[in-house]
Amino acid sequence: MSIVLALKRGCRLRDQSGDWYEPGWKDDKIHAIVDGLGNPVHLQLSTGNLHDSTVATEVLSYVMIKESVVQADRAYGTTEIRAYITEQGADYNIPPKSNAKEPWPCDRWLYKKRHLVECFFQKIKQFRRVATRYDKLASRFFAFVLLAAICILVK
Repeated sequence: MSIVLALKRGCRLRDQSGDWYEPGWKDDKIHAIVDGLGNPVHLQLSTGNLHDSTVATEVLSYVMIKESVVQADRAYGTTEIRAYITEQGADYNIPPKSNAKEPWPCDRWLYKKRHLVECFFQKIKQFRRVATRYDKLASRFFAFVLLAAICILVK
């Protein structure tokens, strides 16, 4: 089972070295895939001005999802993402938006397992450096996010 979610944090610009920096308030997103036990499988950082669904197929491409159930929130319910998941031989449990023209079925009991990714983000936010985002460079911030994920895995 794979669960996908993005955590929003700040807007960034590129400097001459190609690294990201913060012009003011923080608005970047951490995209996470966790397994059925809530352990992180893949983490990725993106800018805050991108919608969650634009990087979802890229994030899912790093993980073998064949014969699993991908759970995500309504933001990931686009036709492109659902088609990608079925192409990979997996099933999806994503609730349709309320204004969907052709809603698809969603197992509400299975959808309750999505709290695992929310719990992972709560665990990662316990690290003050991740929650407050003191680092100006995205590479340093993401390095600490990975270090925090390793600490969560070791516990």
